Amino acid sequence: MRPTLGIMITATTYGMWLRGDRRGWIDDGRLMPPSPGLEATDRRRMPHPPFRFARDQFHEVGGCIGRSLTERLATPIFALHVGAWHFHLVVGAQPADVPQVVKCAKDAVRFNLRPSRPIWTDGYDKRYCCDEPSLRSRIRYVERHNESMGWPPRPWPFITTFEPRMTPP
Repeated sequence: MRPTLGIMITATTYGMWLRGDRRGWIDDGRLMPPSPGLEATDRRRMPHPPFRFARDQFHEVGGCIGRSLTERLATPIFALHVGAWHFHLVVGAQPADVPQVVKCAKDAVRFNLRPSRPIWTDGYDKRYCCDEPSLRSRIRYVERHNESMGWPPRPWPFITTFEPRMTPP
């Protein structure tokens, strides 16, 4: 098995992508079809309204995520995008496991904003990149999200360039 070069993580804000969503949804790593009844049931159970970041918070939220991951876990960050209802993060392979990385990122934002209600969903999506083309493709995917908002592809100083490991001949 090839080593993991990086991982793309996507986390969504509270109430913005429920089970049954018309866009599809993930259950145990599998893409599930839309189910309007299931989505409506989940929405009725929510004790708080869905959470969205304001556009003027995107850069601040990204800064919280990046500083926390680089300072606490020494995580190399190859790409990051923060939107109104989610973040995409591409990190390099490192000693911290994925749940620890996600918890560190989400907790940093929650601590900084100090909301009196939930802001994140419990889960997240992860995509392992075991070869250079897949990693570079995921990095570009995230960078294009930033560019579509009129931002540079790498809007935070902690984002680092992926440098492939040279293997001896």
